[in-house]
Parts: sequence; C-alpha cells; structure tokens
Amino acid sequence: MSPRLIFWISAFVRIVLVLMGAASAMYIWGPVTGLVLGLIGMVTLFCVQLFYLQRLADWLDNPNSSRLPDGWGAWTDIFSRLYKLRRDDEKNQAELAEWLARFRQAMTLLPDGVVIMDDVLFLEWCNPAAESHLGLSHAQDKGMRVTNLVRSPEFMDYIILGRYETPLTLSFRDRKLIAHIIPFENRRQILVTHDVTESERIDMMRRDFIANASHELRTPLTVINGFLEIASMQDDLDNHTRNMHLKLMTEQGERMQRLVEDMLTLTRLESVDYPPRPERISMLGLLEQILQEAHALSAGKHKITLECTGPDIRGSNDEIRSALTNLVTNAIRYTPENGNIKISWIDTANGPKFAVLDDGIGISAEHISRLTERFYRVDKSRSRETQGTGLGLAIVKHVLLRHKANLLIESTPDVGSKFCVQFPCSAVSV
Repeated sequence: MSPRLIFWISAFVRIVLVLMGAASAMYIWGPVTGLVLGLIGMVTLFCVQLFYLQRLADWLDNPNSSRLPDGWGAWTDIFSRLYKLRRDDEKNQAELAEWLARFRQAMTLLPDGVVIMDDVLFLEWCNPAAESHLGLSHAQDKGMRVTNLVRSPEFMDYIILGRYETPLTLSFRDRKLIAHIIPFENRRQILVTHDVTESERIDMMRRDFIANASHELRTPLTVINGFLEIASMQDDLDNHTRNMHLKLMTEQGERMQRLVEDMLTLTRLESVDYPPRPERISMLGLLEQILQEAHALSAGKHKITLECTGPDIRGSNDEIRSALTNLVTNAIRYTPENGNIKISWIDTANGPKFAVLDDGIGISAEHISRLTERFYRVDKSRSRETQGTGLGLAIVKHVLLRHKANLLIESTPDVGSKFCVQFPCSAVSV
C-alpha cells in the first residue's frame, strides 16, 4: 500500500471517529451538544496539525541544532521519513567531504601545478606545486586575478589570444614551465603547469656530453687517419719518420682508450644497477700504492710527501682508489717542476679526511664550482699537454656521492690548490 493512500485513510478514519462521536452525543444529549462536541473535535484536529506544522517549521529553520520532533498519526510517518532523509543526507555529505579531502590531497601531492580560475580568471584554488611554479599563495591570493599575479608578457599573450589547444612554454622565476589552460564547466578554467627545468638541464648536459666526446675523439682520430693516409701514399718513408708517426699514433690511441675507459667508468658509476660493494679498505696500503704511482708519474720532478694517521674505512676499494688517484694525478700535472705536493689522511671530529695540497698554478674562483662538470677545463691547451681527458673530477664527484663523502676545493692562482675529501663518521671500519 502506498504512503499516500495510508495518509488519506488515516485522516479519513480520524474525521469519521470525530463525526461518530458527535452523532453519539446528538443521540444522547441532543443536537446542540452533538454539534458543539463535533466542532470541538474538528478544531482539536486542526490545532494538532497546526502544532506539528509549527514544530516542523522550527526544525526546518535550524535542522542541525534542533532535535527532529516526534509525531502523532500521519505526522509519525512524515517525521520518520524526514529523519531517514536527514540521515542519508548526512551520510552523503560525509562521503562527499571524504572524497573532497582525498581529491585535495591528491592534487596537493601532484608534481604538476594546478590552478582553478573562474570565468574572469580570478583565483579560486591552487595546489602547492602551482604556488612554487608561479609564486602564488592560495591563502593570500584567493579572489585575485591570476594575470595580475603572474607577471609575464608571454602568459598575457597566451590568455588574450585564447589558443588553449597549444601548450605555452614559459620561462618564469628561473624555471622553464609548460603551461596549459583547460576550460571546463560553467566557464571556469584550469591552469596546469609542468616544470621541465630539470629535464631541459639533463638534455643540455647530454647534448654537451655528446658534443664534447665527439670533439675529444675527433682530434686523435684525425691524427691517426692522417698518418695512415701518409703511410699508404708514401711507401718510401724513412724509418725515423715512420717510427715518429707510429709513436704519435700510439699516443693518440692511448688517449682515446683513456677517454673511452673514463666514459665507461662514469656510466657505471651512474647506474642504479651497479650499487657499491662495501669492503674494508686498508688506507695505509692504498695510499702507499698511490704514492708509488705518483713518484713514477712525477719522475722525480716534484717533492711528494705522505701523512697517514687516519683509520681504515669501508667502501669500494677500486672506486676510492680511482677517486684519490685522480686528485693526486691532477696535483702532479698542474704543479710546475720542483713543486711540493703533500698527501694526508687524518681523522677529524666529522670523520676521516683525505687532502692533497700543492703549490702549483692554482685555479681562479670563478672556475671552482664547475670543475666537476664533464669535459670542463680551466686551460684546454694545458689539459691536452698533460694528457687529461676532462672526466677525472667528474668521476671523483660520482664516487664520493656513492660513498656519501664531500669534495672541498680551495685554490689561489699562482699559489696552489687544496683538494679535500671529507668522509662521514659512518665510513670508518670497526
């Protein structure tokens, strides 16, 4: 049976009962008494309806702070249905608030910036990534026009032209951003920003690396091919000239081999599939080997001393040896004849420290921050004379990163340089 039919049956039954009571009174006490009692009954029914209407109106004025009243008759079913609707509404609101909180959390964690604007480009909401990309503040800038907050002629032209189907490449706040505006319901718009600064930097580094590697390989290949061409065209070369050419080709071939080996070493060090394998490193034995190699490279042209009072450490022996050897080799290459080079390994409060101190040609301050870049050279002509590949300090940097150590450089032109490697206390082998 439908609720509407139940309502009318219940109302009809109450009216019939009042009429039957009035008829009974007319039969017992006369028509006047019956009519009066019938009128009183109808007025009572009417007042009851007004009373519950008033209670319903009071509850509707403040449903959250007022308790839903109990009913009588048909009002019982009405209040019961209102209670069910209210309970379902509260449940829906709770679910909506939960989904909204999840949505905002997801938007907050997005690496891309998201800005919601109304039809006249006033800021309604933005996530932390957008605040970082565009310098916005949701708390302070809400309700302000986005074009007044993002001061960029490129962005203004993009807004004015309205060609949103093509993303905008925007340079803003020392970042390179890809901005895209997406119109959606009620003429609102979403501004999405994607930071490509790091990927652009990596792409530039990759292009520079390929260009520099190609340039470094081209010179020895040109020399070798030139000598081979001479040898193939001139069969009557004397032994002295032929031997000289063979010597130069051998030197250039060794240079290419060193360059390729250094590039392979860098690739291996950067690979996440090649984690370091810690082992106990006897630093006294390692530094004595490095000292012997340094004397052989110097050929008696420098005074090289060693101080070793520091502890043994844990790490990759081959990688640590490669890094420290690079630092010592550089000191020998860039220190004039009769110069002094001091190698030290000591323990400090911050952990073991390796240092190479020389009184060589030194390095200007503007070059120090770029020394660990691949193929970066302060003096290219001198680097070729010393047979450097330009990758030594880049290898040092990556080795130290893998061992959580830091490279510190101090240098003064025509005075000398000091290269220090600070290992953490956790590197000490116990």
